[in-house]
Amino acid sequence: MNWFNPDTIAAVIFDMDGLLLDSEQIAYDIGKQVSIDLGIPWTHEVAIQLIGRNSREHESLLKGAFGDDYPLEVHQAEFGRRYEAVIATGTIPLKPGVYALFDTLEALGIPRGVATSTRRSRALPKLDAVGLLARVDQVVAGDEVSHGKPAPDIYLEAAARLGADPVSCLALEDSNAGVRAAHAARMQVVMVPDLLEPAEDIRSAGIPVADTLLDIVTRFTRQ
Repeated sequence: MNWFNPDTIAAVIFDMDGLLLDSEQIAYDIGKQVSIDLGIPWTHEVAIQLIGRNSREHESLLKGAFGDDYPLEVHQAEFGRRYEAVIATGTIPLKPGVYALFDTLEALGIPRGVATSTRRSRALPKLDAVGLLARVDQVVAGDEVSHGKPAPDIYLEAAARLGADPVSCLALEDSNAGVRAAHAARMQVVMVPDLLEPAEDIRSAGIPVADTLLDIVTRFTRQ
């Protein structure tokens, strides 16, 4: 596996859901329950494909699976109402190692960015609720780029806003779509899986896989 060399890292760019926030299972459960309550089609196989994608790709995937008459707006409205109620409580937990890694990067003077498929109006409150918004230098959201993950757009934009060469950036991702996006942007990438195991093309590319963000702390602090 091609583990990164800490001495070459000019900036670290994080995915958000499933990587910083332990939110993917929460969103999955809410999406499933909304479908049940409203009598809207749902399958695990389709739901799992939504991970790491933005809302435009959600529409394509859902209508491709269930037909053009899939009531996307109805589902999104009710999902949003329930999910944002959870966000407002500030109870979405962090993934292991988040604070330790942020402390380490701050001590080393390494800039930090977030590249999330979530739209900006939802992403900023989520980061703020857990005290991370003030600790990142840039946030690029899914509604701020033309093409979502697995296209490289969001990672290239994050690097540009941080003033860093993409090849000198470390991207941390939990989804296969996100790993593909960062890899396509020529970044150094580590996958920290959440609900999804690394796909075969991820393994074949030699992308390193960490158990938690604490493994990344170890790489930066190893002397």
